[in-house]
Amino acid sequence: MPESQYRRILIKLSGEALQGDRGFGIDNDVIQEIAKEIEDAASLGIQIAIVVGGGNIFRGVAGPSMGMDKAAADYVGMLATIMNSLILQGVLTSRGIQTRVMTAIAMPEVAEPFIRLRAIRHLEKGRVVIFGGGTGNPHVTTDTAAALRAAEIKAEVILMAKNNVDGVYSDDPRKNKDAKKIGRISFDDLIKQDLKVMDRAAVSLCQENSIPLVIFDFAKPGSIRRIVLGEKIGTLVGSRLGGK
Repeated sequence: MPESQYRRILIKLSGEALQGDRGFGIDNDVIQEIAKEIEDAASLGIQIAIVVGGGNIFRGVAGPSMGMDKAAADYVGMLATIMNSLILQGVLTSRGIQTRVMTAIAMPEVAEPFIRLRAIRHLEKGRVVIFGGGTGNPHVTTDTAAALRAAEIKAEVILMAKNNVDGVYSDDPRKNKDAKKIGRISFDDLIKQDLKVMDRAAVSLCQENSIPLVIFDFAKPGSIRRIVLGEKIGTLVGSRLGGK
């Protein structure tokens, strides 16, 4: 069996990635493909944690435009991430993958509360752990939740799964045809160049805890497995890296 470069990883999936071309909700073909990618990576014996966004159902930033209080809107967004987590759990379980959902907002009838040592124990037993509910606090993004959970479980890398975006570019490639893809970049340069990979708080958490990021296009089959086997895919963001 090929040898993985990592023992424990955290995958960050945006809610929008789950909707495919539908514009809302979950595309069955997309979530089945994601589940297959996770199954293939799990077969290598690595420990896998996942943080899922909720933008395919509700985005907290949209709440104020409806007249909602920002904190209340963020809580609705957190509930959307839990819905996505439970659906992903169901799909993974149907493939024979042992999975646990842990939430920052207590709802014991459907999921376990997040307890750091229990999450690590699940991972050590070979279970995929899905973290829902963000951090449980408003005004905090799921990117920051991913960085925080990765630090808490001592993940060795965060894989940022993007939809039809294969890495970090010098500018928006959809608007600027001359934008250049960046293969490797340091956290400092990422911040200096104001490149929009994840929010500033999340980047700071990753930098402080020396957790590298790999930004890749999950729509390309086999990407997660290829990354954990050491293949250079997407953009690597880390400490003391060249920006070439």
